[in-house]
Amino acid sequence: MSGTPAVVLPLGAMMLAASLGSWAQTAPTASQGGTLPAVTVKDRAEVPQAKNKLRVTNSNVGKGNQELRDIPQSLTVITERLIDDRNLDDFREVLRSTAGVTFQAGETGEEDVRLRGFSLGQAGDIYTDGLRDGTLYERDTFNNDRIEILKGSASMLLGKGSTGGIVNQVSKQPFLMNQNEVTYTLGTGQEHRLTGDFNIHTGESAAFRINAVVHNAENYGARQRKLGLAPTYRWGIGTRDEFSVGLYQLEVNGRPLYNHPWVSVNDRIVPVLPARNYYGLASDHMDTSARNATLSHVHRLDHDAEVRTQLRHGRFERDLWASVIRLDTLAPITDPGRVNGATLLSRSPKGRIGISDTTQATSDYSGKFKWGGRQHHLMAGVDLYQEDGRRANNFTGAPPGPPVPGAPPIRPGTSVGSPDDGAFVNDARRAPPFNTFDARNIGLYAQDMVSITPTVKLLAGLRFDRFNASYTDVAGISNSRGDNLWSPRLGALYQPDAVSSYYASFGTSYNTTGDTYQFTPGAPSSRAINTPPEKSRNFEVGAKWELSDKRASLGVAAFYSEKYNERNTDPDTAAMQELLSGKRHAAGMEFNLAGRFNPKWEVFFNHTWVPQAKIDESNVTAPPPPSNPKGGAQRKGDRPGLTPKHSGSLWTTYRLTPQLRVGGGLNYRGEQQPEGSRNMTADSFVTADLMAEYTFSQTWSLKLNVTNITDKLYADSLYRGFHVPGAPRAVQVTAKAMF
Repeated sequence: MSGTPAVVLPLGAMMLAASLGSWAQTAPTASQGGTLPAVTVKDRAEVPQAKNKLRVTNSNVGKGNQELRDIPQSLTVITERLIDDRNLDDFREVLRSTAGVTFQAGETGEEDVRLRGFSLGQAGDIYTDGLRDGTLYERDTFNNDRIEILKGSASMLLGKGSTGGIVNQVSKQPFLMNQNEVTYTLGTGQEHRLTGDFNIHTGESAAFRINAVVHNAENYGARQRKLGLAPTYRWGIGTRDEFSVGLYQLEVNGRPLYNHPWVSVNDRIVPVLPARNYYGLASDHMDTSARNATLSHVHRLDHDAEVRTQLRHGRFERDLWASVIRLDTLAPITDPGRVNGATLLSRSPKGRIGISDTTQATSDYSGKFKWGGRQHHLMAGVDLYQEDGRRANNFTGAPPGPPVPGAPPIRPGTSVGSPDDGAFVNDARRAPPFNTFDARNIGLYAQDMVSITPTVKLLAGLRFDRFNASYTDVAGISNSRGDNLWSPRLGALYQPDAVSSYYASFGTSYNTTGDTYQFTPGAPSSRAINTPPEKSRNFEVGAKWELSDKRASLGVAAFYSEKYNERNTDPDTAAMQELLSGKRHAAGMEFNLAGRFNPKWEVFFNHTWVPQAKIDESNVTAPPPPSNPKGGAQRKGDRPGLTPKHSGSLWTTYRLTPQLRVGGGLNYRGEQQPEGSRNMTADSFVTADLMAEYTFSQTWSLKLNVTNITDKLYADSLYRGFHVPGAPRAVQVTAKAMF
């Protein structure tokens, strides 16, 4: 395993060299008497397109710069303007403002996010600038220009995963202007946040941009401290050959609010502890970090064609030592009124350590040309991925087996009336016993969009991946797996005019069984690594329209997503218990609306409706016990957990005067069940937010945000037996200076 990165890194360097070689071959030298031909770059604004808008018109999420109307899938884009308006500083807050997204508790990260009910984070479906992002760290939006959520299968474009969709974080890039911005936020929970965005025009076609964040918040005990820095230098901007080199580092240290217990009333989940109360230990911590370097080159050919090459190496780390909070009672509490300040709580340890080193290289061609009397838009490329991982799950230092009768608890308990009591337990964990794995993937793809007539386009694409992975567990047992995988994609578009586009598409995806830490080779989990990849398919028909003189966009889509040969496991159990197997599907509709309807009024709205979702085949065959006919794991015919029928988000702003702008929004999620706990249901909820911004001049502005204005208590993330509450009411004041 130790020698593999040395293989992938030269391969990536060779790809970059090939891209540079194409430059050397096409650029005549002065001794040859040639001059570099002028290149006109169309539709490339030097100011980021999403800076002052809730709407964008182009995206790179589908490989190559494409208009959204040419992407035959539902796509939700959270722009920098929306991120700033709603103070969506944490990546999970962005996902909470996206329809169709739900969360499984117990990971304290983005590792088990669900999209349309299908797992997102564990399959590695979170990207940064089209490259797979690490799964171990807590993300921040300080360096995001926008965040794109592509719904439905996308393995032809990006490889493994992507059953419900993918999330792509688009980084801020240098541009040819001098522009600087500093913001400071003061909020409840002793929040202090300072960000800087400095763009310096350093030459005729060069610029340097640095984004930074310092964030400290006590959060009533669940504190969080962040330090982030992202410098990028870009040169040759808008010319035939453009280069950039960037670094990224984000360190997050804090105490996690790992969970709260609930009370069950008629199989309904009732949160009973105040959302702002922290019941963990003062010694609890979750420290994460992300460090990477990226080198990229764009070689522009004639006729709007280009070759884009990227090389990135990074390390991601997490050290979690937390407290699992439970009601400390011999008999279950069924009356929420019995929970009071004297109710006792137990605190049991939860620990994990993970380290990942990743190296990635991609080279993508995108070009338009005429052949056979038809207009073609061809995209093709190659990508390489290497991850070396180490994981220590359930790393608590607790002795194995059940507690010894009469022995003192490993962690002292507390009571409901004594949150953040200051109790401290030394971290006496030994050196972590790591399971290790390395995963390698090489992918080749090609896709062509052909204009059959001026109004009809057909799309066809195919990708091949060779995936290999090897594992060694703490006992020294090793295993490995290799797969050859083909991923097709088909689509048809009808565009009768410049403001409407109708489409139908089919795509596939797969989740390999040897690339994530929960599949270790020790028995009985050796069955998992030898299982063929899960496969999924997505059918979608939809339409996209430009409204209000192309100042707003509306998208409507109907989808059918099916995952077959499914296996879901619980990484919290030593036996890697299979929760579901067989087949499941989800069918519904997506709605997206974003833009400006007059000079004063802007709207962002997205809604996912999943009226039908079902486990079609399951490995759970035993009937539930007579004492609890609704109990037990989910079975054939059940609705999958974490799949509400309705979820959505609304945000709108209105400029009352040239200086004063006000806004408000709603987040909604319907009732849902925890995964693997079919008898329990969490209630639906709606939260409301408000914003007012006053601009004193072109330089200064002041903004007030109030989130969850009713202080709604609700279960945001779910797991069997506990939940993570949604954030309580918060008030933030943000001062911004631009110069």
